Amino acid sequence: MPSANRSGPGPGGAFLEAERATAERAGGSVAIGRPAAGRDRCTTRKESPPGAGAGAVKSYVLRGGRMSDAQKRSYDALAPRYCVPFTGEQADWGGIFGNENPLILEIGFGMGTATAAIARENPGKNYLGVEVFRAGIGRLLWEIEQAGIENIRILEHDAVEVLEKMIADGSLEGAHIFFPDPWPKKRHHKRRLVRRPFTELLARRIRSGGYLYMVTDWAEYGEWALRELSATAGLVNPYGGFAPPREWRPRTKFEAKGLSKNHEIRELFFKVEAR
Repeated sequence: MPSANRSGPGPGGAFLEAERATAERAGGSVAIGRPAAGRDRCTTRKESPPGAGAGAVKSYVLRGGRMSDAQKRSYDALAPRYCVPFTGEQADWGGIFGNENPLILEIGFGMGTATAAIARENPGKNYLGVEVFRAGIGRLLWEIEQAGIENIRILEHDAVEVLEKMIADGSLEGAHIFFPDPWPKKRHHKRRLVRRPFTELLARRIRSGGYLYMVTDWAEYGEWALRELSATAGLVNPYGGFAPPREWRPRTKFEAKGLSKNHEIRELFFKVEAR
């Protein structure tokens, strides 16, 4: 799986045709590697120190193959405006967005279909998408341009390091983790994103009264995440178990595909208690 989020693309005409052709050429393989070649506009300004952040164990791998021509065009043209380089220092998010609206973090937005839809419906909130899958970044940039969305910024880097270095305690209104890679094999469970101590770090970055919202189509991972989040200091489950679906979360083609295979959707919605 390429990143934390495995959601599929939405409608997009010729753009989707280009994406489909690229996927077919790539053969759908998954391998550890670097982002696609090309001019780097969205990544680090300076290198992270050895062993920083997630370090030895990553929660993602990067897909082999290249970006489609459409994705590359969007990336090259729009990344300078909407992408935020990783600096290793706390960011002034109000300055970056040009306002002090509440900040929502999405970890691993995949192709960005849900991200764009949510941001479009909530212009009074700012959305920071963290993703390592460059083709998905290109796709979301295309969505941003098509819909004229101004309240999304993108950071192409490991989410753990972003949270550690660039986001202050209590600075987030909420966090979204939609369909993270379930890493189903037991020997790979250490790669799962939603586990302590990462969830403890994330909870500290969310303000009192804020929320953490996770959705998975892998039932066992949902049970795992429920245990991990329930044991995370500062988080409270208002439902006592799995949560009902949020009406404002759009359903993606990826989710529909999972449901067609009888996958069970598990939703987890935790509040951050008063400090």
